[in-house]
Amino acid sequence: MSEIAEFTKRLGHYLPAPDVALVNRAFEFSETAHRGQLRKSGEPYITHPLAVASILSQWRLDAQGLAAALLHDVMEDSAVSKTEIEKRFGGPVAEMVDGVSKLNQIEFTSREEVQAESFRKMLLAMAHDVRVILIKLADRLHNMRTLDAMAPAQRKRIAKETLDIYAPIANRLGLNSLYLELQNLSFKQLNPMRYRVLASSIKAARGNRREVMNRLLDTIREGLAKENVVAVVNGREKSLYSVYSKMREKRCSFAQVFDIYGVRVLVADKTNCYAALGVLHELYKPIPGKFKDYIAIPKANGYQSLHTTLFGPFGTPLEVQVRTHDMHRVAEAGVAAHWLYKAGGELDLAEAQRETSRWLQSLLEIQSDTKDSMEFLENVKGDLFPDEIYVFTPKGKIMALPRGATAVDFAYGVHTDIGHHCVAARINYDLLPLRTELKNGDHVEILTSPTARPNPSWLSFVGTGKARSRIRHYLKGLQQKESAALGERLLDQALATLKVEPQAISWDRWEALAKEYGAKSQLDILADIGLGKRLSFVVAQALTKVPGKPDDPAQAPMPGKLGALTLRGVEGVAIQYAKCCRPIPGDAIIGQFRRGQGLVVHTRDCVTLKKQRGEPGELVDVEWAPEVQGVFGTGIRLLVADRPGLLAAIATAIGDAEANIDTVSMERPDGAEVIAMFFGVQVRDRRHLAQVLRALRRIADVKRAARTRT
Repeated sequence: MSEIAEFTKRLGHYLPAPDVALVNRAFEFSETAHRGQLRKSGEPYITHPLAVASILSQWRLDAQGLAAALLHDVMEDSAVSKTEIEKRFGGPVAEMVDGVSKLNQIEFTSREEVQAESFRKMLLAMAHDVRVILIKLADRLHNMRTLDAMAPAQRKRIAKETLDIYAPIANRLGLNSLYLELQNLSFKQLNPMRYRVLASSIKAARGNRREVMNRLLDTIREGLAKENVVAVVNGREKSLYSVYSKMREKRCSFAQVFDIYGVRVLVADKTNCYAALGVLHELYKPIPGKFKDYIAIPKANGYQSLHTTLFGPFGTPLEVQVRTHDMHRVAEAGVAAHWLYKAGGELDLAEAQRETSRWLQSLLEIQSDTKDSMEFLENVKGDLFPDEIYVFTPKGKIMALPRGATAVDFAYGVHTDIGHHCVAARINYDLLPLRTELKNGDHVEILTSPTARPNPSWLSFVGTGKARSRIRHYLKGLQQKESAALGERLLDQALATLKVEPQAISWDRWEALAKEYGAKSQLDILADIGLGKRLSFVVAQALTKVPGKPDDPAQAPMPGKLGALTLRGVEGVAIQYAKCCRPIPGDAIIGQFRRGQGLVVHTRDCVTLKKQRGEPGELVDVEWAPEVQGVFGTGIRLLVADRPGLLAAIATAIGDAEANIDTVSMERPDGAEVIAMFFGVQVRDRRHLAQVLRALRRIADVKRAARTRT
């Protein structure tokens, strides 16, 4: 076929003869494996791997990568094994093919889980060899180019996956041309009508604005030549998806989007970049706040350029990029530039390669803490944001983070131990909370404490996959440890009703029970009891059963009344105090096991608990210890007359009663002369709460003060 001849000819321009022979052998093997198979379009299947390899040859990928591209579907679509590929083409090729292949042999509970596990496998293979993702991206590009043969529902699903995952990965790796094409092809499938209308509008505008654009380019060329700055100046048209995104973001029509064109200025070196920028700012006034220097502070994927937005002719904004020729090659080809330009020897990609390796290494770190595929995918997607901010460490080093990242993300970015023990942040020398969102140029210092530990609430605001996976890993370990301690207390109570001492249970009996339950250890069984996954009395009966003796229900000892579990107050994550009734020491309480959540403590008269009685969840008698530690949240509702200074008086009264305020809200009922005020306060027990209420009732303008459960 003519395609293979043209492909082989292209390879001869940059690969030695033995490498071309390896690629040809891979083609012949793939053609044999796929013989008789057709694509949805009716073409022979071999046209697809050949097209993928052709795309990669334009990036000048090496022979092993091209061989893997030609073979990337043979394991999935034929009886060929990884061992056979390794024997014929070597270990690296086999590993790449395996990394790209989907996981059809494993059964999963949902299509989403299949995709997540396949994606996880591919990314981890990519972390060891970046060629895996280059093959996968070329594979996805060709599939998107030929997507019209698929059913409409499949087209939309594949296009959404491409827009959500593969286009951001291309951007993260600096493959700009590929990134833009994947976005446009996805947009065309997801919104075909809008795509056609917008394409038509841009085509019409192109003719109307061509003369203006040509005059503008001539003016810039003349200005640069006058200052002896040698440059190549070109106009660049924004992609369809970029224009559409701007229209959605700004909520404007196409007629209101003036900057669908931009200008790119290419010069010889960094010095000329800044000289050209000076000329541009002389010719047209820059728009304040729209200048970005990605040369001094490159993006994490190695991208370097000066960005500025000018007031162009007729007052329309004009986006301009200024960069060197080498920077332009990296901007367009990203990590592929390592293969594309290494023969020339002039392009220094060391920093770009280091940054890419850092991100790939972070994938391995997330993997080490995350066993669930869906969670892994969620964490990685969090790190694919195209927008980044750059902040400074106390030593002046620059750290890149996704937009929306907080001080906690910064702490985990420095080191896991810093993240685990952080308590506050000093941002631009001001002391601020950990949830503070960071901005470009912030100077960040993290304050730590050896007694501090991750808080589950951090998961609601962290922005990086590394921080999220580290926090979850720590909390899971902590939950198991504390759940096991609670489970041990409950099991001891159950054994006491059977008149068995815990020490009387042999290690062999524990091992036998763990094997019977399919648990890894005694710790896992105790943690399951603490989480409500197993009933303490059932486990106690199993432990006291004589091995080898058949069960006899008539002879099984009946449980006596289990003693109440004593609560000390500060119980950790295994025991939670219900937010619906907010129990405090002195209240009559009861515990409820919610499967997988541990023990939730309610007041005995809790309305929410009564509604849940019909749901699964074992009820456990609990009581307060004589000496309870810590403080407990509760609510106070006040009806007050409106007067200046009253809020300050109330806050003073609560403080004088040695209670802390954590929330305040108020409302004025329609037509009423009084205001309803709600305070969330922290108290030691019911007596302490009574003291606070007495102090509030002594204030003249307080009409009523009472505890509220919500």
